[in-house]
Amino acid sequence: MRDFIKVMKALSDPSRVKILKMLQHRDMCVCEIQAALGLAQPTISKHLKILEEAGLVGFVKDGLWVNYFLAEGTSSPFAATLLGNLRHWLDDEPDIHDIIERLPEFEREKICEKGVERQKKNKNKKAA
Repeated sequence: MRDFIKVMKALSDPSRVKILKMLQHRDMCVCEIQAALGLAQPTISKHLKILEEAGLVGFVKDGLWVNYFLAEGTSSPFAATLLGNLRHWLDDEPDIHDIIERLPEFEREKICEKGVERQKKNKNKKAA
C-alpha cells in the first residue's frame, strides 16, 4: 500500500503532473523545467525528488546537466499503470497544452548559460 500512496501523493500536485507531461515529450534538465514552469530551482528539485521516489521519473548525469526522463514504471505497478494512463490524459487542459506548445523555446544551452552569467555577475559584485 505504501507504493500506491507514494504514487498518488506524487501526482496530487499540478506542477508535478505538468513535469510528467513535459517529460513525455523529451528529457529535460532542471533549468529547462524551471523555465517552463516559472518556479524556483529548489522547488523544481523538490518536485523531481518526490517524482523519483514514487518511481515516476529517473535521471542520468551528463556533464554539467542532470537529465530527467519518464521512468518505465518497473519499480512499481502503480507507477507503470498511471504513467501509461497519463499519456492519454490531460492533453486538452489549457495549462498543459500551452507548456507543451512552448517546449521548443526551452533550450538548456541558452537557459543555463544565462544562469551561469548571472552567477558570475553576482560573484563579481560581492568581490568588489
